[in-house]
Amino acid sequence: MPVITCIEDLKRLHKARTPKMFYDYAESGSWTEQTFRDNTTDFAEIRLRQKVAVDMTNRNTRSTMIGQDVAMPVALAPVGLTGMQHADGEILAARAAERFGVPFTLSTMSICSIEDVAARTTKPFWFQLYVMKDEDFIRRLIERAKAANCSALVLTLDLQILGQRHKDLKNGLSAPPKLTPATIADLATRWRWGLGMLGTPRRFFGNIVGHAKGVGDTSSLSSWTAEQFDPQLDWGKIAKIKEMWGGKLILKGILDADDARMAADMGADAIVVSNHGGRQLDGALSSIRVLPSIVEAVGDRIEVHMDSGIRSGQDVLKALALGARGTYIGRAFVHGLGAMGQAGVTRALEVIHRELDITMALCGERDVHNLGRHNLLVPDGFFTKYT
Repeated sequence: MPVITCIEDLKRLHKARTPKMFYDYAESGSWTEQTFRDNTTDFAEIRLRQKVAVDMTNRNTRSTMIGQDVAMPVALAPVGLTGMQHADGEILAARAAERFGVPFTLSTMSICSIEDVAARTTKPFWFQLYVMKDEDFIRRLIERAKAANCSALVLTLDLQILGQRHKDLKNGLSAPPKLTPATIADLATRWRWGLGMLGTPRRFFGNIVGHAKGVGDTSSLSSWTAEQFDPQLDWGKIAKIKEMWGGKLILKGILDADDARMAADMGADAIVVSNHGGRQLDGALSSIRVLPSIVEAVGDRIEVHMDSGIRSGQDVLKALALGARGTYIGRAFVHGLGAMGQAGVTRALEVIHRELDITMALCGERDVHNLGRHNLLVPDGFFTKYT
């Protein structure tokens, strides 16, 4: 068993053990990948203020996200194709999150279905919704999430039109993978991954195949998904989905203060400051750079969460210190999953928790609720560089 000390260790194992097209799907952005890179490099510009001669005993990382108790203010973000990083990936990640005490969010574009995950976990999870043109499919998808006792709906707003991701196009990404000579050669070297996939029936988009009109098998899946994201999604449709759902609602993909105020006005429970991990609008600002302006815009009217760029517990601390009530990890847990399955997701959570706990102590804080701007050293003009 390799010694895992950081998310980067898991990332190296993930790359070695998972087919290239699926690793690249996780570790890439759109167009030039400028925003993808900025998400992490902007975190690195923010430094920490060390404090000494402070009682560091009895530290607490526990908190709540939309009223749900969490072991630390970190949720597993919705990630499409998770079940292609490792056999039964969504089930394994959900189990790891449940046992650790943090929320798991299942993507609409998951390989394992809502029902698959619900049958193999014991606590409610969150469900992420992409709005499709097929309104009947969306209505039934929401009803399935309700039947599975999902405790929150995470509505993604920034994927009405799919951003171009060069690596996915060049790799011919699909589920199941297209068997070209290059992919066959690559798959042949990933025997651990291959054995896992041979042992599971879950290799397709479980929330779609057999549920969407005209998608009874994988032959019609790619054309359906390419045409179905709804470019007409607006605040009126969001309000209708909120009414249809009737439970906790989180709006994901907010980068603008005006949009944040609109989300608060319509009564959402939380927003996620997010640029889709740099996978949609390349050239947009990093999430951490816009976070304080959005927190200021909405005040205490709505919970502000953040994702995109979090690779460590120190990143979590920085986001919390700048006003986020919760954070989400996507690539960090996917690296763990691709590296070591459920044990890898657990290890990713352990790494981030330990980093958060130790960094909090060395910054002179014993409780995550006491973190604030006073814990950070931020370069002059960092938040006002772009206007």
